Amino acid sequence: IQISDNWPGYSLDLFTYPQHYYGDLEYVLIPHGIIVDRTERLAKDIVQDIGDNDIVVLCVLKGGYKFCADLVEHIKNLSRNSERFISMKVDFVRLKSYHNDQSMQDMQIMGGDDLSKLTGKSFSRFPLFSFPLFFLTLFFMFCKDIVGTGRTMKVLLNTIEKYKPKMIKVASLLVKRTSRPDGYRPDYYGFEIPDLFVVGYALDYNEHFRDLNHICVINDHGKAKYRV
Repeated sequence: IQISDNWPGYSLDLFTYPQHYYGDLEYVLIPHGIIVDRTERLAKDIVQDIGDNDIVVLCVLKGGYKFCADLVEHIKNLSRNSERFISMKVDFVRLKSYHNDQSMQDMQIMGGDDLSKLTGKSFSRFPLFSFPLFFLTLFFMFCKDIVGTGRTMKVLLNTIEKYKPKMIKVASLLVKRTSRPDGYRPDYYGFEIPDLFVVGYALDYNEHFRDLNHICVINDHGKAKYRV
């Protein structure tokens, strides 16, 4: 789903959100209900593509945890109603690439067990990391909140790919249109959005706004209030 640059969003008055964020937001870009519905559709697409593979999910923390949890739950529900049970393993990695609302040149990757266990396995990417592997055939997936320039995912994928997994896929809730794209696109994504700094649905600004269900655009007052 593509959200145009001139999309005005939804008035905050139409929705409920935590009172402690009153005055900190411009508008609602994507309401929670639409996020849930779109995530369910992505889960259906993934299940159709899996075939006979099981899944290892690597969740990129912290912004990806809600998207990952909802996506995995939808996949589990679809599996329960199908002829074949899909086995999933989930683990986590954390990336730090922002200071306030600015992307940093140096990126920190934290977490993850012995990645040599990935060698020769098939993977699909929902941002998650570190996991024991018990299946001969796996669909390895990274689950991520947002892809902007693609630099973060390239660093992460280069780290994983040196272990020569058979298959890797990436699922991202958001893809941001930026002036510095590297041409990278995830295999599955929910929404393409303008180059805006968004918060909510676990996306944060200095650890604030993760408790906001909708994806919203933060205003200058909110950035100043929570700046470090």
